[in-house]
Amino acid sequence: MSKKLLVLTLTAALIAAFSMAPVPAPAAEPIKLTYSCFFPPTHVQSKLADAWCKEVEKRTKGKVKVEYYPGQTLTKAKQVYDGTVQGMSDIGFCLFGYNRGRFPLMEVVDLPLGYPNGKVATQVANAVYKKFNPKELDDVQVMYLHAHGPGLLHTKDKAVKKMEDLKGLKIRSHGTTAKVVEALGGTPVAMPMPELYQALQRGVVDGGMYPLETNKGWRMAEVVKYCTENYANAYTTTFYVVMNKGKWNSLPKDAQEAIIQINEEWIPKHGAAWDESDKVGREFMLKKGRKFIKLSPEESARWKKATDPVLDAYAKETSAKGVPAKEAVEFTKKKLSELSK
Repeated sequence: MSKKLLVLTLTAALIAAFSMAPVPAPAAEPIKLTYSCFFPPTHVQSKLADAWCKEVEKRTKGKVKVEYYPGQTLTKAKQVYDGTVQGMSDIGFCLFGYNRGRFPLMEVVDLPLGYPNGKVATQVANAVYKKFNPKELDDVQVMYLHAHGPGLLHTKDKAVKKMEDLKGLKIRSHGTTAKVVEALGGTPVAMPMPELYQALQRGVVDGGMYPLETNKGWRMAEVVKYCTENYANAYTTTFYVVMNKGKWNSLPKDAQEAIIQINEEWIPKHGAAWDESDKVGREFMLKKGRKFIKLSPEESARWKKATDPVLDAYAKETSAKGVPAKEAVEFTKKKLSELSK
C-alpha cells in the first residue's frame, strides 16, 4: 500500500470513528421560579428571603434558580397571595392580615395574646399550621410561616398613657389589630405598611400598631414620637411564604426535598431576625429622641381586659364558618404559654 493510500485510509477510519461516537446531551436548562415579596430590599426579612433563593440554587446544584422581586415590584402587597395562586409569581411572601377573612383559622395567631418576642410568635404560627392544616391554604404549597415580635402602639403627636388618650385618634391597623384598636377606644384605619410613612407625614393617621423593628426597617421613627409599651395584650402578625401548587408539583422530587429542608432551617432564622431588628428599632427610636411610655400594672390589666372580648368575638364569628376556632384559640394560648417559659 502506498504511503498516500495509507494516509487516506487512516483518515477515513478516524472520520468514521468520530461520526459514530455518541454526542453529549446538552445541559438541562435550570428550572426558573419567580419570588414576589412586599418588603423593600433593604429590610432584614427581605434579605433573608433573598438568601433563601440563593440557598435553593446552591442545594439543588443549579437545577432550580429563583428570581427575586422585592418591594412590590411583581405584585402589590394585597395581591401577593392571589398572584401566587394564579401564577403571576411562583412564590409569594406577605402576611395573612392584608386579606382579612380569607384565612379564618390562621387569624387566631394574630389575636392580642401578649406575645413576648418574634421567636415565640414564629414557633406558635408554625405549630398552629401543623396542628390544624387549615383548608384555607389548600390552594398553595406552604413553604413556612413566621411572625414578628410584640405589636405595640406608636403615635405621632400625642403620648398615650391610658386608654382614654386613644379617643379620637386614627390608628393604622390591619386584620385583627383593627378590632384591637377599636376595643381600646381608637379609630382603626386599614392600611398596608408601605403606605404608613406618608400617611403619618400628611396627618391622614395619628399613629399605628406595629412591632419595634418597623421604626428602623420602615423608618417610622422619623415620623412618630411615642411608643406605648402595651405588652399585656401585644399582638403579632403572621407572615407566609407560599408556592404555586402546580409549580411545586412540577419540581423534581430531589429539589422538593432540598427546599423542604431549607424551609425548616429558615423558620428560626426569621424568628431571630425579628427579635434582633426589634432591638435595632428601639435603639433607632432612642437615637431620634423618641419616648417610650410604660403602662402601670393596673393600666396594663385594663388594656388586656378591654381586648379580651376580641378573642371571644373571633371564636364566635369564626366557628360559625365551620372552623374549629374555639379549639384553635385554646391551642394557641396553651402553646404560647408553653413556649414563653
